[in-house]
Amino acid sequence: MKTILHKASSRGHANHGWLNTYHTFSFGQYYDPERIRFGLLRVLNDDTIDAGTGFGTHPHDNMEIISIPLSGALEHRDSMGNIAIIHQGDVQVMSAGSGVSHSEFNKNKDQKAEFLQIWVFPDKKNVEPRYDQISLNDLAQKGELYQILSPSPDDQGVWIHQQAWFFMGEFDEAKILNYQFHKEGNGLYIFVIEGSAEAAGHKLGKRDGMGISETSEIPIKAYPASKILLMEVPMG
Repeated sequence: MKTILHKASSRGHANHGWLNTYHTFSFGQYYDPERIRFGLLRVLNDDTIDAGTGFGTHPHDNMEIISIPLSGALEHRDSMGNIAIIHQGDVQVMSAGSGVSHSEFNKNKDQKAEFLQIWVFPDKKNVEPRYDQISLNDLAQKGELYQILSPSPDDQGVWIHQQAWFFMGEFDEAKILNYQFHKEGNGLYIFVIEGSAEAAGHKLGKRDGMGISETSEIPIKAYPASKILLMEVPMG
């Protein structure tokens, strides 16, 4: 088994005034040759956006982009004609494919919005761009891991063009989780949103991350009052 630990305090950081952002992997002006990506997980940004501000229209292509609001609400607009609001408890996915432009603004004028911005390399290029969002409240199982993303449109949660699976879990009590990989050769990236967890002999606190590969399963201990995100992605 191979592991890599990314403590929250070691992440890249930029405060643009309207945007306070932490980068687990190299992004923008933050560059670390040892932290380009974990397998095909390219971006994991922890963003806080001031009230009434946001990202103006900008382009993307050939990337699977997942947004998970942690507080507040974001208004999404894109060149496909989609206008939508994603709230805390939702997950949004956009397959940029052959090219798409979009904007995201904090919908509220009196409170900040927090969200995770995640990019995964796709398994095919120049697909037709697509957009989707769902409420995680319809999937959540307190004290259990629940799937929020997969490669299949017929499976639970949103789907992307990649052999990847994401799970979320919220725990009031300590629990041992035995995560089994869906595909040989994949790796698992654990990100602690709140509270703490333990895996492969490492204690993880709030916003710590750890990548695990070259194994077929891994026990994870979730501590009380914790919320964790698991991202299984191909390593090659």
